[in-house]
Amino acid sequence: MIALDKVENQNFIQKSVSYIENLGYENIKADIEGYDTPKAYHKKGSDFIITPDIVAEKAGRKHFFEISLKSESPNLLKSKWRFLDVLTRMKDNRFKIITYRGHYKFTQDMLDDINLIKDIIKL
Repeated sequence: MIALDKVENQNFIQKSVSYIENLGYENIKADIEGYDTPKAYHKKGSDFIITPDIVAEKAGRKHFFEISLKSESPNLLKSKWRFLDVLTRMKDNRFKIITYRGHYKFTQDMLDDINLIKDIIKL
Protein backbone atom coordinates (compact mmCIF):
# COMPACT_ATOMS: atom_id res chain seq x y z
CA MET A 1 0.00 0.00 0.00
CA ILE A 2 1.17 3.54 -0.57
CA ALA A 3 2.24 5.90 2.22
CA LEU A 4 -1.09 7.77 2.28
CA ASP A 5 -3.00 4.55 2.95
CA LYS A 6 -0.61 3.24 5.63
CA VAL A 7 -1.75 5.80 8.19
CA GLU A 8 -5.40 4.77 7.85
CA ASN A 9 -4.85 1.00 7.68
CA GLN A 10 -2.47 0.18 10.53
CA ASN A 11 -4.72 -2.66 11.72
CA PHE A 12 -4.35 -4.51 8.38
CA ILE A 13 -0.58 -4.32 8.69
CA GLN A 14 -0.75 -5.63 12.26
CA LYS A 15 -2.97 -8.57 11.22
CA SER A 16 -0.59 -9.39 8.36
CA VAL A 17 2.45 -9.31 10.65
CA SER A 18 0.69 -11.71 13.05
CA TYR A 19 -0.09 -14.04 10.14
CA ILE A 20 3.52 -13.95 8.93
CA GLU A 21 4.84 -14.63 12.45
CA ASN A 22 2.58 -17.68 12.70
CA LEU A 23 4.04 -19.03 9.45
CA GLY A 24 7.51 -19.04 11.01
CA TYR A 25 9.10 -15.99 9.41
CA GLU A 26 11.88 -14.28 11.35
CA ASN A 27 13.59 -10.89 11.38
CA ILE A 28 10.30 -9.15 10.58
CA LYS A 29 10.45 -5.48 9.65
CA ALA A 30 7.17 -3.64 9.21
CA ASP A 31 6.09 -0.07 8.72
CA ILE A 32 4.25 0.08 12.07
CA GLU A 33 5.12 0.91 15.65
CA GLY A 34 7.04 -1.74 17.57
CA TYR A 35 8.96 -3.01 14.53
CA ASP A 36 11.99 -1.79 12.63
CA THR A 37 11.16 0.08 9.43
CA PRO A 38 12.13 -1.72 6.20
CA LYS A 39 14.72 -0.16 3.91
CA ALA A 40 13.26 2.59 1.73
CA TYR A 41 14.20 3.10 -1.92
CA HIS A 42 14.31 6.62 -3.37
CA LYS A 43 13.71 7.32 -7.06
CA LYS A 44 16.31 9.69 -8.43
CA GLY A 45 15.00 13.01 -9.68
CA SER A 46 11.66 12.81 -7.86
CA ASP A 47 10.10 12.70 -4.41
CA PHE A 48 8.87 9.12 -4.90
CA ILE A 49 10.00 6.87 -2.03
CA ILE A 50 9.20 3.16 -1.99
CA THR A 51 9.04 1.37 1.36
CA PRO A 52 7.82 -2.24 1.41
CA ASP A 53 5.00 -2.90 3.88
CA ILE A 54 6.63 -5.95 5.46
CA VAL A 55 10.03 -7.60 5.00
CA ALA A 56 10.81 -10.95 6.66
CA GLU A 57 13.23 -13.84 6.37
CA LYS A 58 12.62 -17.55 6.18
CA ALA A 59 15.17 -20.26 5.41
CA GLY A 60 17.83 -17.65 4.66
CA ARG A 61 15.80 -15.93 1.96
CA LYS A 62 14.28 -12.46 2.17
CA HIS A 63 10.54 -12.09 1.49
CA PHE A 64 8.84 -8.80 0.64
CA PHE A 65 5.12 -8.58 1.48
CA GLU A 66 2.77 -5.94 0.13
CA ILE A 67 -0.72 -5.42 1.48
CA SER A 68 -3.23 -4.72 -1.26
CA LEU A 69 -6.21 -2.53 -0.39
CA LYS A 70 -8.33 -0.36 -2.65
CA SER A 71 -6.46 2.88 -3.24
CA GLU A 72 -7.12 6.40 -4.48
CA SER A 73 -3.97 6.33 -6.62
CA PRO A 74 -3.61 2.93 -8.28
CA ASN A 75 -0.83 4.13 -10.62
CA LEU A 76 1.54 4.71 -7.70
CA LEU A 77 0.69 1.26 -6.37
CA LYS A 78 1.36 -0.32 -9.77
CA SER A 79 4.75 1.40 -9.94
CA LYS A 80 5.62 0.21 -6.46
CA TRP A 81 4.66 -3.41 -7.20
CA ARG A 82 6.53 -3.43 -10.50
CA PHE A 83 9.65 -2.05 -8.81
CA LEU A 84 9.50 -4.55 -5.94
CA ASP A 85 8.96 -7.42 -8.37
CA VAL A 86 12.02 -6.45 -10.43
CA LEU A 87 14.11 -5.88 -7.29
CA THR A 88 13.24 -9.27 -5.79
CA ARG A 89 13.92 -11.12 -9.04
CA MET A 90 17.33 -9.43 -9.35
CA LYS A 91 18.39 -10.43 -5.85
CA ASP A 92 16.72 -13.88 -5.82
CA ASN A 93 14.26 -12.87 -3.10
CA ARG A 94 10.51 -13.41 -2.93
CA PHE A 95 7.65 -10.93 -3.43
CA LYS A 96 4.17 -11.75 -2.16
CA ILE A 97 0.91 -9.83 -2.03
CA ILE A 98 -1.55 -10.07 0.86
CA THR A 99 -5.13 -8.92 0.44
CA TYR A 100 -8.31 -8.93 2.49
CA ARG A 101 -11.96 -9.64 1.84
CA GLY A 102 -13.52 -6.93 -0.30
CA HIS A 103 -10.26 -6.18 -2.07
CA TYR A 104 -9.71 -9.41 -4.06
CA LYS A 105 -11.08 -8.09 -7.37
CA PHE A 106 -9.17 -4.81 -7.10
CA THR A 107 -5.93 -6.71 -6.44
CA GLN A 108 -6.43 -9.11 -9.34
CA ASP A 109 -7.27 -6.25 -11.73
CA MET A 110 -4.11 -4.40 -10.67
CA LEU A 111 -1.97 -7.49 -11.26
CA ASP A 112 -3.57 -8.02 -14.67
CA ASP A 113 -2.92 -4.37 -15.64
CA ILE A 114 0.83 -4.71 -15.04
CA ASN A 115 1.05 -8.29 -16.36
CA LEU A 116 2.26 -9.64 -13.05
CA ILE A 117 1.47 -13.26 -12.24
CA LYS A 118 1.30 -13.77 -8.47
CA ASP A 119 -0.53 -16.05 -6.11
CA ILE A 120 -2.41 -13.77 -3.74
CA ILE A 121 -2.49 -14.53 -0.02
CA LYS A 122 -6.13 -14.02 0.96
CA LEU A 123 -6.84 -13.25 4.62
